[in-house]
Formats: sequence, C-alpha cells, structure tokens
Amino acid sequence: MSTNTLADVLVNTEWVAQHATDVGIRVVEVDVDTTAYDQGHVPGAAGWNWTTDLCDTVIRDIAPKPALEALLGKSGIDNKTTIILYGDNNNWFAAWAFWQLKIYGHEDVRIMDGGRKKWLAEGRDLTNAQQAFPKTIYTTSDPDLSLRAFLPEVQEAMKSKQVGLVDVRSPQEFTGEILAPPGLPETCQRGGHIPGAKSIPWAKACNDDGTFKSYDDLKALYGAAGITEDRPVIAYCRIGERSSHTWFVLKYLLGFENVKNYDGSWTEWGNLVGAPVEKP
Repeated sequence: MSTNTLADVLVNTEWVAQHATDVGIRVVEVDVDTTAYDQGHVPGAAGWNWTTDLCDTVIRDIAPKPALEALLGKSGIDNKTTIILYGDNNNWFAAWAFWQLKIYGHEDVRIMDGGRKKWLAEGRDLTNAQQAFPKTIYTTSDPDLSLRAFLPEVQEAMKSKQVGLVDVRSPQEFTGEILAPPGLPETCQRGGHIPGAKSIPWAKACNDDGTFKSYDDLKALYGAAGITEDRPVIAYCRIGERSSHTWFVLKYLLGFENVKNYDGSWTEWGNLVGAPVEKP
C-alpha cells in the first residue's frame, strides 16, 4: 500500500509468518467456506465460524455483546491483544469480523493483506492442528453505532441524495439478473438496487493476488463514481459482509471520516414491502 494509507490496519504475509505466535498477538481465520480452516490454517491461528460465532441467527443481527466477549475469551484474546484477521475470498469475512470488533471497541485489529489466497500462493506453512488457547476475560465497549447504518437512515439517504450509496455486489445482482451469488442461501423477493446507488463491486478494490490496490488506484476507483470523502457514504451488499470490505477500504485505507456499513443490505431492502427498487 502507499504510505498515504493507514498502514497500522494492514500487515503482510511475511509479518504474519514471523509474528503469528508472539505473545500479545492472535491470528484469526474467518472464511466464507467454513470448512477451510480445518483443511489447513496459519500455525497458531484461531478459527471463527461466521455463521455461528459472528451473528445471532434468531434475530438476524451481528454477534451480541455477551457472545462476542465469550468468543474472544475462548480465543485467548484480551482487550490489549493485537488481532490479525484473514480469510478466503480476498478477506470478505475477515473484514466483517474487523467491522464488528471496531463496533465493540477493540483498539488494535488488523487484516493480513492478501488473505488466505496469498498465503497459499506463497506456499507458506499450514497446520491442521486444533488450537487451544488459555481463556481470558474480555469486556467489550458499548457498540459504536456510528459505524453502522440502519434502514431508516438508508431510506432518508435515498430521499435526500446527500449521501453516497455504494452497492458493492456483482453487476448481475445490481441489475437484478440474479438475487444472490451462486450457492449462498440468504436471498430476497426482488432483484435490483436502491435508487441512486452506485455500482462499485467490492472485488475491484483488490489486485489479482488478493492484496488491496494502492491508495491512488482506490481513490480513482471510487472517485470515478462520485464517491468522495466530502460527503457521507453508506455501503451495502446482500447481508453486509462484502460491504464491510468496502467500508474498511473507504474508512481505513482512504481515510473517509463518515462511512457506514448497512448490514441489513439487500436481504432487508429486497424483502421490504413498498420499498422502491431500481433496475437498469
């Protein structure tokens, strides 16, 4: 990354190889494919299942405070631990975990640039060992809701046209050709996008090796669609994981001050009675 980016939120694979088992460091893998961790992971890494560890499936919400505290405690993480996140699909769910940890106030959390893809491509060490960690007591902060957009705010943003709405899904989802990526179950009744939203697929922020593009390239990518730091931005996708990746890029790599992740996303909007929908 360019020196203009906030480098304290990114580490490279070499750094992880050297420091993964250091005292005060905890590497955590979070994958779309929840079986990937057991197939081989960074030595010393914990594995979190996004379908159970990072969400409340009963009320369709992010991990509640007690559940996240328990997860961090059994992962050997305390409030001062440096957490290094990585995963498959160019860090989709690593970014989602990052977003949740920031909502709950964890100070030092970073992403391994390139994720699982780059680690494997470089032929680095993997282990199938089940990791055991000394339990800790973790206390979260009250949730910082300035990082999260809820439906009423998105509805107002659509009406006011004063907020940049970024749809980070695939072009086929944006147009309504498909309702969800193949094989993923959470879906909606209608296809299309929120009126006024700009289509900037999340993957455009990454290079072929899974690493994030340079500061200048990222600024040009979003600027070309009128997404600039001089006005608020709300990113959305289908359930909030891909948009958390874009949220991370805008907030931490480009330094936008006012950017939120709408994790209700298209599964909420596309099922909402009477909600306006655009199709090209």
